[in-house]
This record gives sequence, C-alpha cells and structure tokens, in this order.
Amino acid sequence: MHELIIIGAGPAGMTAAVYAARKRLNTLLLSKDLGGQVLWTTGVENYMGYQFIEGSELMKKFEEQVKQFPVEQIIGQGIKALAQVDGGFEVRTDKGESYQAKSVIIATGKRPRQLNVPGEEKLKGRGVTYCSVCDGPLFADEKVAVIGGGNSALEAADDMVKIAKHVYLVSLTPLTGDQILIDKAKEANNLTTFLEHEVLGIEGENLVNGIKIRDLKSGEEKKLEVRGILVEIGLVPNSEFARDIAKLNKLGEIEVTATCETSIPGLFAAGDVTNAPEKQIVVAAGEGAKAALQAHRYLQRL
Repeated sequence: MHELIIIGAGPAGMTAAVYAARKRLNTLLLSKDLGGQVLWTTGVENYMGYQFIEGSELMKKFEEQVKQFPVEQIIGQGIKALAQVDGGFEVRTDKGESYQAKSVIIATGKRPRQLNVPGEEKLKGRGVTYCSVCDGPLFADEKVAVIGGGNSALEAADDMVKIAKHVYLVSLTPLTGDQILIDKAKEANNLTTFLEHEVLGIEGENLVNGIKIRDLKSGEEKKLEVRGILVEIGLVPNSEFARDIAKLNKLGEIEVTATCETSIPGLFAAGDVTNAPEKQIVVAAGEGAKAALQAHRYLQRL
C-alpha cells in the first residue's frame, strides 16, 4: 500500500507529485496521459517565468521536474473506480489493475464538452479548438465561428471581433450570458449571430473550411465559410469514477475546502476537477501543492 496515490498528471497532479516527493511520501502518480488540458493549448502567455511557451513544452518541463524525484509513475491507464478499503483507498483502472494507498489526491481536470457532430474529431487542432484564449490569435484576419450562448462563448466572441475578419456566433438557445456581454456582442460590426441554430457538421479535409448549421425554427440549412471553430459550450469534470465516494456539486465538480479536502478524510482533490474558482494553469499548480501538503499532514496524524 502506497502512502499516496495522485490520480491525474496535469499541472495539479504533477505539482502535487513534486511536493509529495519532497515530503518523502511513497507516491504513485497514476494517469491516462501526461499534461492534461494544457496539451491542447497552443501558446501560454500567463504562466509566471515564461513570456510565451507552448502548452506541450510547459508540460514537458513539469514532467522533467517530476522525474528528478523517486515518484512511481503509471501512465496510460484511465480510472474506472475509486473506493474506500481497510486502511485507505483502492483505485481500479480500465486495464483491470488495482492500486491501494492510505491517501489519494484526485487531479483529473476537465474535458471540453463536445458538439459530437461529423468532422469534429477529425479536425481537432486543425481549426477546431476548445480554448479561445489559447488559440484565438491563430485565426487573426480569418472568418471564425464561436459555438455557444453563455458567458464563455460571448467572451470568446468579444475577443475574436478584435482580431478576426468576421465572427459568427452560433447558439442552440437564446443568449444566456451576462447582459453586458450580450450588449458588447450587439455593438460589434463584424459579428453575426445565429440564435436557436444547431451545428450539423464541420467541413474540411486537412483544415476547417466551413461549418454547416440549421435553423431550429424554419429548418433552413446553410454553410458558413470559416477557418476556425471555437467550441465554447462548457467543460465536463473528469469525476465520474469518484461519484460514489466524493461529494460533487451540480456541475459534477468535486467539492473541496480551502485546503483541498473532500468530504472523506484522506481524500483530497485539486485543480479543474474541483469547485475551486478560476480554471487556470497557475491556479491548478498551486492547488496541487496545497493538496500534497495537506495529504502529508493527514498522513502524519495517522
């Protein structure tokens, strides 16, 4: 039985691993991949110490730092279940393996909610993006479509009207964001809204060249010629495996205290999978550090 299992190897998980190792905890880092959401980020300009760095390069540096410590790593296994057992917790993976520890940190992050339409999977990273802050500048002077009607979509549209040739805002519903953002969208000369329209498919061979939409009221279909599609319809926490053990909020986020404690003693959570505000790389890293330090205190009390 390990002293600590860290589930997830994004900014929160890898930072937690470094802090746990510095406290000389017998730690297992267990994750489906190394890097998490940051791997989808083309450029990062708001992580301290770097004026600009590619998301994959930043995570490579995190990975290299973890390797400086004796942290056991098992990468490439998804998590199926988490349960309490005598003396701690058991983690079961999609490879049929199980691992036990006296304490656990969940740092599995979130994943973008997808449109689930033809062409989306094929053109991910080729014009289809789920992070307007990260990838918006790639579409300067191009026509783009922003998908969604909430605050994140409206903020993305507001950012893009400043740099794109034209922005199409496509929402399945009437706009649901804050009124101040709705007003800003209406003021933009290079923005066209398609409310109560659904996305039927994304077109293009190697790169996006268009999006097909349909009016829910009239049934009319049309194609918009765009080079970029920014999907902003929300994020889904990777917390399904913890549903029967941890307390989740209505968004599926794990509820934690200011010290990253869950409702179960010995079970901690950090980063985007939690209800902690502000989903940012630097915040996730800080939460990972806090979780590891709190896990160390918990183990000391044992």
